[in-house]
Amino acid sequence: MTLEPLFHAPLAVQIHVAAVTPAALLGAYLLLRPKGTPLHRFLGKSWLALMVVTALSSFFIHQLDLFYGYSPIHLLSIATLFGSWQAIAAARRGDIRTHMRIVRSLYLGGIGVAGLFTFVPGRIMHAVAFGGSEWRAALSALLILLVLALIVVHSARRKRVA
Repeated sequence: MTLEPLFHAPLAVQIHVAAVTPAALLGAYLLLRPKGTPLHRFLGKSWLALMVVTALSSFFIHQLDLFYGYSPIHLLSIATLFGSWQAIAAARRGDIRTHMRIVRSLYLGGIGVAGLFTFVPGRIMHAVAFGGSEWRAALSALLILLVLALIVVHSARRKRVA
């Protein structure tokens, strides 16, 4: 692993990675810890702010130019912005079930699915994490997906038990 490719990446990519990295870690923590506490509310607001910065910064990243500088992954950014607003609205109106569903979807889609695409060979994060090793990239992508799925399943089970 080397951070060298990030140092030479465009500023938008650096901002994107600086926001999404803590969002991935904080999101996992929030999904696994007790809900409704003052700490959960504070960290949840912080997580949503990081997700919004992540989504907004993605609109300045045009490495996959499929349609006027954008790619299908930018649809996830639009969904993230909309979902963030919906998650806040649901929590404020006391619809915790909807809030939890949206937040889980944001984490799995916005961090998990989009994150897996960043590790495709030829992308900056692939160079950061794997330095060209294809089999390690595939294995790591599967492990990342498995961990994200386990977090979401565990979070859903805890909700049913409570």
